[in-house]
Amino acid sequence: MLSTVPDVIFKTRVRDESIGGDNPFRWQDVSTDDIFKGKKIVILALPGAYTPTCSTKHLPGYDAKYQELIDQGVDEVYCLSVNDAFVMYQWSKHLKVAHVKMLPDGNGDFTRAMGMLVKKENVGFGSRSWRYSMFVEDKKILKIFGEPGKVDNCPDDPFTVSDADTMLDYLKQRK
Repeated sequence: MLSTVPDVIFKTRVRDESIGGDNPFRWQDVSTDDIFKGKKIVILALPGAYTPTCSTKHLPGYDAKYQELIDQGVDEVYCLSVNDAFVMYQWSKHLKVAHVKMLPDGNGDFTRAMGMLVKKENVGFGSRSWRYSMFVEDKKILKIFGEPGKVDNCPDDPFTVSDADTMLDYLKQRK
């Protein structure tokens, strides 16, 4: 298991009003250091945007508990998925995500380096992230809540330990 987050570049889109028009966004590379260095970060990683468990429980749960996570000393909460920036943005709009920041890992570089990339070809997804959450402090992985049964083409989609309440309980016990 890794002790620090891998160094990768995330391909993101950021709003830039100077562009104008209907799509005022530009590409921006964001490094692992930009996100994690000197900060306490919660990551929720999930298989895919618009999928049932991800859309009804995992991401909404973290968005609902965002302030409680921040109150535990967390600097930011990110939702990571092996989806592109356009999909992540539209999905967050669709779900009306108010707080959690979306982190696209379109090529799966971060997920692969974390050892969490799995094949989901049995449901037509290709390669995706295994469902997990983690707490990272200054790039050091302090806790990972990985769902049980991690295997390529897993016949089900476990969601038992990577939820917001489990993370909150962990953070409260740290104090």
